[in-house]
Amino acid sequence: MTLLFGIAGFVYSQLVTPIYQGDALVQVERAGGNNGADEIAAMLTEEEPRTAAQVEILRSRLIIGQAASQEKLDISVSPVVFPVVGNAIIRHEILRPAFAEGRPEVWGGESISVESLSVDPELVNKPLILEVTGDGGYRLLDQEEEEVLLTGWPGERAEASTPWIEIRVGEIQAPPGARFTVVKRSPQGAINSLKSRFNVLQKGESDTGVLELILIGPDRAEVESSLNAIAEVYLAQNIARQAAEAEKSLDFLDKQLPRVREQLVQAENRLNDYRTEQESVDLTQETQNVLTSMVDIESRMNELEMQESELSRRFTPNHPVYAALLDKKAQLQRERANLEERTSNLPETQQQILRMTRDVEVTQQIYVQLLNRMQELNIAKAATVGNVRIIDFAMVKPWPIKPRPALIMVIAMLVGLLLAISLILLRGLLSKGVESAEQLEDLGLPVYATVPRSFDQMKLVKRIKYRKDKVSKHAIGSFLAKSHPTDMAVEAIRGLRTSLHFAMMDARNNCIMITGPSPGIGKSFITINLAFVCAQAGQKVLVLDSDMRKGNLHHTFKDKSEKGLSEVISGKLSAEKAIRASDVPGLHYMTRGVAPPNPSELLMRREFAEMVGEVSQAYDLVFIDTPPILAVTDASIIGKVAGTSLLVARFGVNPLREVKIAVRRLETTGVEVKGCILNAIEKTAAISYGYGYYNYSYK
Repeated sequence: MTLLFGIAGFVYSQLVTPIYQGDALVQVERAGGNNGADEIAAMLTEEEPRTAAQVEILRSRLIIGQAASQEKLDISVSPVVFPVVGNAIIRHEILRPAFAEGRPEVWGGESISVESLSVDPELVNKPLILEVTGDGGYRLLDQEEEEVLLTGWPGERAEASTPWIEIRVGEIQAPPGARFTVVKRSPQGAINSLKSRFNVLQKGESDTGVLELILIGPDRAEVESSLNAIAEVYLAQNIARQAAEAEKSLDFLDKQLPRVREQLVQAENRLNDYRTEQESVDLTQETQNVLTSMVDIESRMNELEMQESELSRRFTPNHPVYAALLDKKAQLQRERANLEERTSNLPETQQQILRMTRDVEVTQQIYVQLLNRMQELNIAKAATVGNVRIIDFAMVKPWPIKPRPALIMVIAMLVGLLLAISLILLRGLLSKGVESAEQLEDLGLPVYATVPRSFDQMKLVKRIKYRKDKVSKHAIGSFLAKSHPTDMAVEAIRGLRTSLHFAMMDARNNCIMITGPSPGIGKSFITINLAFVCAQAGQKVLVLDSDMRKGNLHHTFKDKSEKGLSEVISGKLSAEKAIRASDVPGLHYMTRGVAPPNPSELLMRREFAEMVGEVSQAYDLVFIDTPPILAVTDASIIGKVAGTSLLVARFGVNPLREVKIAVRRLETTGVEVKGCILNAIEKTAAISYGYGYYNYSYK
């Protein structure tokens, strides 16, 4: 069983589709201060997003969906193959044989490529059959109804209106009749298919920012291209994300710049008009100093307002940095109020000139700052590279990660071994058969011999079947003591021959009945081999087959069953004519004869007892092989005639209760069981027996 499971595991590992694994490496770096938002983040010593966030971004529909669309994973093309072995045929590139010409199954070296496929919503996720035609083209069929939906040729766009299908097949490398299953997947289905095979792992023990992208799949080329697509989409998304803030700032400045320019023009016009009206009034030195201070304050105020607009998108006014900015802004407002109070003492004309000149210069500074800021943002946008870089592009291992034939074989063999052990243990638990001679002796039965199980004897057993039989029977084809005289079972039977002297001490005759509780326990084996070794010892022995129902001792002597015991009892034949000599000196036998309709009644006749008494006078030993006592009553009848009765019990087969019932049934009819023979003992870890047959043999 272990070997069979190992072979099955090897076959499975060769038939199952191998899965390959590709990996790529990306690094998420800390972002530098490229724009105002990044400078503020640096001021706050803000940490970069944790690696876990980047892992979730990589597994998001945003990344996986773009990669799946880029690699056209929404189009599934699979060959129609033979069950179980079809994929292995393609994988091992076994070419199509002659007998498979015109068959729809795809063989090694045959393929098609579908460049594009669009279908009606009702056909999404529905398999279609693409069949190669004899003119070098193809036709698309409905899988269920085998209805032709459209026909086309490689390199050309084919379209059908009802239902709407548009397909373009790039190349066909398959003979006419070959079929492929084509499916237009839904976007979510393509995303889920790719996502189920994709995984992201962090390299290193801490938050290193280095991520390993892993993708598995049965197609090495698809794994490599899809993994590269995921990495490139992630990189492009990161760059776009970094440039998005500059884009927003530029949009804001584009809206503000015309308004500030208009304000500057209006301020300059008002100042010029006023100078013309007042006939070119100049500022005094004191007023000039105040103007310089006010312009400086306004410039700083404007800068703080720009910073505030950026901070307001990130923090609330309660944030420490935001609150500090508001404090600085309030301080500048107080300084500006002080300067305005100083200017209130100036002449009216100087005050007007001061205010107008201040408006012009402040507005001009704001305009220049906006222009400079737009230039900075344009440069930052053009130079944005993101904080992600691809360290290693995708590489697929040349060998599959699964299946692993060696591991599968080892596991399969272990499963087979454990299953075999479990069956053995279960059989041992369920079996309550006799396992030692001590168990029989506890019942009051002397054990005259314990016969080990002989594997050589199994080779001598043959199966026979007559026309009238529904099932075949087992028969002993020869003597084990003749073909394998040094077998341990034969040695045990020789010991039984010696013990017969003690069993027959008080017997009324030399007839020995050998019976047992149930069929198939080795009664006939013990009978014929015991008779053989007794004949070898110089005794004249007769073997009598009294099982007139299913007796088959005649097969051991290479003879027929006719003209045997049944004919002698019925008076059709004399005992002298029924007894036949074997090729073993001193060993004779009598077959069962023709099977009668009433064996028990026949054995109860006076003629049977007279015949037994007659042969017992002519032979030293007469062995009578009987049917099982628990099946029929023949053994009880024969036991009254025989001088000695021995019971055979098979190791691990006959329960003690069964042996006890058999002995009781014989004793009820007046038959005394002299002893027992324990047959077919097996050597196990839990059982030991005292004769040492497995430890000593002739060489």
